[in-house]
Amino acid sequence: MLAIVCPGQGSQTPGFLAPWLELPAFRERLEALSDVAGLDLVAHGTTSDAETIKDTAVAQPLIVAAGLAAAAVALPHGPAGTVAVTAGHSVGEITSAAFAGVLSDHDAMVFVRERGAGMAAASALTPTGMSAVLGGDAAEVADQLARHGLTAANANGAGQTVAAGTLDQLAALAADPPTKARVIPLQVAGAFHTSHMSPAVEALTQLSADFDVSDPGVTLLSNADGQPVADGADALARLVKQVSSPVRWDLCMQTMTDLGVTALVELAPAGTLVGLAKRAMPGVATLAVKTPDDLEAAQQLVRDHGGDPAAARSIPTDAQEA
Repeated sequence: MLAIVCPGQGSQTPGFLAPWLELPAFRERLEALSDVAGLDLVAHGTTSDAETIKDTAVAQPLIVAAGLAAAAVALPHGPAGTVAVTAGHSVGEITSAAFAGVLSDHDAMVFVRERGAGMAAASALTPTGMSAVLGGDAAEVADQLARHGLTAANANGAGQTVAAGTLDQLAALAADPPTKARVIPLQVAGAFHTSHMSPAVEALTQLSADFDVSDPGVTLLSNADGQPVADGADALARLVKQVSSPVRWDLCMQTMTDLGVTALVELAPAGTLVGLAKRAMPGVATLAVKTPDDLEAAQQLVRDHGGDPAAARSIPTDAQEA
């Protein structure tokens, strides 16, 4: 059983799209998505520096466009009949929703364009950020975050929690970390998935009211609770709410395990989610599609593990009760 996953913000690196643009089909798709985003994503994926592509209004459209273009060349006939499950982390959930057929690529890019701009504007209101907390006792980590007024914005599993809040709160956590834990500042511009992003939610609610949506063509997992979302309108509403709500990637990985996923492919800019899966989903074959050189291996995993996605429609009873 094959899962396709899509990474979130922070996965981008300078020049990561350079080898992809040698593929005419990829370049054509990226240029079309650039037109919708109103950004030169070709330049941002090849020559822009790290500081430029850290900007939320640039990073989010760049990541979603990269994933959609990579999906188009890796699975040119779409996911039907081969992919059982798809999920995305944070902004990557937009990529996976479009991949599953909930949104058109055009509407996905309109959504992420406004999401990135809205979150950048919300971030400018108060100096905020995010830090990864690696290791430590889970209960102590939760207590430390609460003591410093921070939110567990991402529960990533594999001993990784992402704390979000004001820069002062994050500095206090770094000076007083949980026992046996490391606190690492992340290269993001704000406290995403917290109440600090509420202004962006209102704008996206109004924007998304005009979108045409379809029910997912493959099993689509939600960041909210890791559960499948069968209704397109519900999937879109969750994308809106996700902006100011925690990401439960740990639950997404648990659901993939419960469903019986045997292989996981991460679309570009890949690496982060495969790293988490290697620790949290033992025995599952994983592949990070970082460059076109990885396409042959990806297609082999599709041949070896792809199949009828209907098998993933029902989750075992014990997983539903978890």
